[in-house]
Amino acid sequence: MGGNRLAPGAVGLHLVGDLPLLRPDEQVFTAMLDGWRNQQLARNLAFSTIEGREKVVRAFVRHADTFPWAWSPQMVDEWLGDLRSVQHLRRSTLRNYQGSVRSFCSFITDPAYGWAVTCEERFGAHPVQVVHEWNTAVHVEEAEADPSKRAFTRQELQAFFDHADDQVGRVRGRGRKGWLPAFRDAMLFKTAYAFGLRRNETRMLDAVDFGRNPEGPEFGEYGVLYVRHGKAKKGSPPKRRSVLTVFDWSAEILQQWNEEVRPLFPTAGSGALWPSERSARVGFSQMNTRFTTYRDALGLDDGLDFHSFRRSYVTHLIEMGMDARFVQVLLSPQQCVHDVQHEPGAGGDLCGGGGYLPPSTRQFSGRFDAGATGADARLVA
Repeated sequence: MGGNRLAPGAVGLHLVGDLPLLRPDEQVFTAMLDGWRNQQLARNLAFSTIEGREKVVRAFVRHADTFPWAWSPQMVDEWLGDLRSVQHLRRSTLRNYQGSVRSFCSFITDPAYGWAVTCEERFGAHPVQVVHEWNTAVHVEEAEADPSKRAFTRQELQAFFDHADDQVGRVRGRGRKGWLPAFRDAMLFKTAYAFGLRRNETRMLDAVDFGRNPEGPEFGEYGVLYVRHGKAKKGSPPKRRSVLTVFDWSAEILQQWNEEVRPLFPTAGSGALWPSERSARVGFSQMNTRFTTYRDALGLDDGLDFHSFRRSYVTHLIEMGMDARFVQVLLSPQQCVHDVQHEPGAGGDLCGGGGYLPPSTRQFSGRFDAGATGADARLVA
């Protein structure tokens, strides 16, 4: 940075000269947040991440009942203690809150942005970093999932899908309009399981995100799913990956959905695979509400959530005898298009070509094709 040029998000970009402010504390704090937002946008962080961090900082301001230039570590300790002991927030959530406040304090105390000098001039105090190693939790485990979270058993998954199907017939039999959303959600849940998808990956699918696999002609137009909204790393766009179809029934239900039912939605022209009746794409709240309603109706425990479809996908493929390396690559956003052959000894990364698992040799009543059952399924080099 040369001359008198200020960094994006600096105080000079938000406060005009020495003009008096009507409510200086509120206006300076708002300008700080605006500057912090610009800094994070410059780092390519997601809008949802930026908005979530701002909500955390505003929540801390309300709890401390004071503005950043008067914060102290003791205020952070009291706030986090209240969140854990009274509101019982999860460890990972508390760590995210700590990180948000730390990031904000790092921004407003950085000399490049000039906020410390401005606060000293206007309020006679300057902000300091209030989140340190000695008053925050240490992240020692890569995975910190709630131990109650788990995969479906086969019986539970069968019951869940059967219940979802039954709701379509029940609603339609009464002559009510809600059978279309019920049908959509049943197909959505089955697709999430059939391809091991996360919640946002499922929601963001489009009708054109499927393609043929020349080594799996039995799946027709649904031999490969191209996931375009995979989980992103910080500051990076969504990751892409390709997932091969391994269940015969998944291609059948997707064809039925796309050709017979999805066109009945008035918003189907948007191209989204899962439209709603009023908008182009189904919302997270609709997905979560429907899942919770079905789970609770069956008396299943709270350890099952939408991500349990992905956990079940991994667990069941391994139980079916598929090679662990093949399953790992199917789930990995780091690899290219994946394929397998049924000959022992082959292995390696795949960027195209190769044989495919033969049709299922055993089935579970009414729903599950097991895919290849032998332990000799390997990646094609």
